[in-house]
This record gives sequence, C-alpha cells and structure tokens, in this order.
Amino acid sequence: MATNSVTEDCEQLRKAFAGWGTNEGLIISILAHRSSAQIKLIRETYAQTYGEDLLKDLDKELSSDFERVVVLWALDPAERDAFLANEATKRWTSSNQVLVEIACTRTSHQLLLAKQAYHARFKRSLEEDVAHHTSGDFRKLLVPLVSTYRYEGEEVNMTLAKSEAKILHEKISEKAYNHEDVIRILSTRSKAQINATLNYYKNEFGNDINKDLKTDPKDEFLAILRATVKCLTRPEKYFEKVLRLAINKRGTDEGALTRVVTTRAEIDMKIIKEEYHKRNSVTLDHAIGKDTTGDYEKMLLALVGHGDA
Repeated sequence: MATNSVTEDCEQLRKAFAGWGTNEGLIISILAHRSSAQIKLIRETYAQTYGEDLLKDLDKELSSDFERVVVLWALDPAERDAFLANEATKRWTSSNQVLVEIACTRTSHQLLLAKQAYHARFKRSLEEDVAHHTSGDFRKLLVPLVSTYRYEGEEVNMTLAKSEAKILHEKISEKAYNHEDVIRILSTRSKAQINATLNYYKNEFGNDINKDLKTDPKDEFLAILRATVKCLTRPEKYFEKVLRLAINKRGTDEGALTRVVTTRAEIDMKIIKEEYHKRNSVTLDHAIGKDTTGDYEKMLLALVGHGDA
C-alpha cells in the first residue's frame, strides 16, 4: 500500500471525526475495504501524525454494535483473538464456545501470536486465565486446547489413526467422555491426523463421532466436545451454525455475529457463505440485511463481501 494512500486514509478518518457528528459512512468506506496489514499501517501512521490512538478515537466517536464491529476489525488479528479470548474467560459459562473456537480454528502460528498478544495486553498468560476461570471437565479440556502447538503438515499415520479411532470409540461407548485419551487425541494431534482418525471412526463404527457425542443434548461438556471436533475438522460448518443461531434467534445475537464476521472475513468467509446458503436457502447477506440496520448493517455487509473483490 503506497504511503500517500495511507496518509490519505488517516486524513479522511481524522475528517470523519471532525466537527459536529461523526461521518460513519466515511469510516466504513475506508476501514471495511482495507486488509488487516493495511489497517496496521494506518494505525501506526495515525499515531505518528496526530499523536492519538485510532482505536481510542473510534471508541470515543462511535457507539453500540457499530462501534464494536469497527473496533474489532481495526485490531490486528492476534490482538483481536487475545481480546475475545480474555472476554470469554471473564464471562465464562459452560455454554461458551469462544475459547474452543479460537484454539481450534486458528493455525498453530496464529494461536501462538494470539497468546503473545495476550501476554502483552493482559500481563498474564491465556493458559492461566483459562485455568483460573474454568473448572472440572471443562478445565481438563480447555487448558490443553489453548496450550497446544499442533503439527501443521499433511502427513498422516494410518496405523495410529486406526488405533486412536478405536480408543475414541471405546471411551465414548463407555460414556467416559472426559477420559484423558479422548482429551489427549483432540488436543495434540494435527488436524490432518484427526481427520484421518475420524474418517476411520465413521467407516469402522458407522456413525459420525459427533452423532455418538450427542447422546444427551443437554450435556454442555458434550456440546463443547462436539464444537471442538467441528472446529478442528469442518470450521465452515461450525461457523455457519454460529451464524444461523445468531441470526435466527428471536433477538439477534450481535456479539456472535460481529465476532464471526470480523474474525473470518479475511480467512474463509467465502466458504462459510456457501455453507450458509446451502443450509438456509437464503444468502448470508440477505439474512444480515433482514436482521440488522443502519451503519452496523453496512459495516457487516462490507466485511462479508471483503474477499469477493
């Protein structure tokens, strides 16, 4: 991105804040159409030029859902993950799947960067906060999930996949869902290896593992295990469901909608949109347009179309 356009973006943003009222349209037209790398440059240049923090200015000038989507988008991806993870630990309930989402849908390197950003911002480790705010089986699963650094390669050991599929089947049949082997396999194996293991599981034992983990729909530990499996193997299906539930509730769950749109816009939003359309017979854009209004809606729609250009 040429320096002059960065400078111009900064001047335009500054202009959007000036005088009476904020020019939200101008903010959307710039930030929603810049990549995270470009926004990082804009933030640095803005600080050098005006001696102010762009995020603080956005925070001051904007409000409610629109503010949250803009500020989350303006954060560096690792900072954003650190912020969301911290929020999830502080407000943790057993139905909160945000920690699983961050631990399992990011690459090993992205998770590492998020943990470094967490240190820098909160002066503590993500692991210690997760351990502190969770308990029982949830702690037993979540601490290793956020602590892991999985191998990212495509190599698969089929002998291992077969033996671990058998272990998983045996423990699940015994309802020993919190067994250390179940947690060890899900929290340490590479995604390619887990995919091979779960494919073998299905071929050998007839059911998708998540079907076997659905024996008690009210059990929140089982729900978090299913989310773990989905995030590791079919993230687009996981995110489609989060969006479907966020939009189809009687009231919209803006928190979930904002989180998924800002964290996936540069990653796999295109696949999530296809999945959403397939599953709901309406496009994600249409669903968002029906369920949200004003600047919040405009910003979301711009981000959902971010990778389409």
